[in-house]
Parts: sequence; C-alpha cells; structure tokens
Amino acid sequence: MIKNTLILCPERLRHVPRQFSWIDHRLVRNRHIQGPSPSALSLYLFLCTVSDARGMSYYSDGAAGALLRLEAGKIREARGELMQAGLIAYRRPFYQVLSLEPETPGVLASAPAVPPIREGGMRAVGDVLRSLLAQKEEGGR
Repeated sequence: MIKNTLILCPERLRHVPRQFSWIDHRLVRNRHIQGPSPSALSLYLFLCTVSDARGMSYYSDGAAGALLRLEAGKIREARGELMQAGLIAYRRPFYQVLSLEPETPGVLASAPAVPPIREGGMRAVGDVLRSLLAQKEEGGR
C-alpha cells in the first residue's frame, strides 16, 4: 500500500468550503461518469460547482450555455442525458444535483419526517432527535 503523506502545496491545502460544492467521488467509483457525453459532464460539473448545499442551482440555461460555450440545443441534450442518468432533476428554471445514493424503493416513503432545513443548509441535531422521539412515541400508542 502506498502511503501518501506528501503535500505539494501546503498553503493551498483544500478545505470543505462554506458553499459545499465539491464533486462526490462516487461519480467515478460507481461509474456514473461513463455514460453521459462530454457536454453533459461539463454541465454536471458546472451545476455541482454553482449549486447550494441542497444541490439547487438557479442559473438559467442561457447563462450556463454562455459560460460553457454550449448552444441552447446542446444544453437541452446535456440536461436530458443527466436526467436520464438520474444525476439531476430539472423544473424550469431550477436544476437540482441529486444525491448519488442508490435508490431503494420504499425508503423515502417510510423515512421519518424531520424539521425543515434552517438557513445555511443545516438542521439542528436537537430538532432532528426531538422529531424522531415524538414519532416513536406516537407510534407506540
């Protein structure tokens, strides 16, 4: 096993940014990267970069196309490929980069409700625990 302790540029060491825009390594590991065209992958990279912590992007097709140098038709094709691959959701004018978690039927339907996400994209642990305890008590009656 190779032990990598070398850091080439310590003053530029990567840290998780506040805006949370890193690419999930499962994109490669689970081979999501193998199907889409280069245009679709460039759109995906763009959306991952500009989306918020919930994966939401508010860039228009025109703005994305101009930045990526893709014509309107190519943006539509790229979006279709990404939707078909299950990587994004789209409802004009909003994009959402989706989790790369495997879809398990029934999991979402049976998942307990949790308090809404607070501004900043996080839930307080206490709020989540209180919600889960309340649901457990209701189910036990």
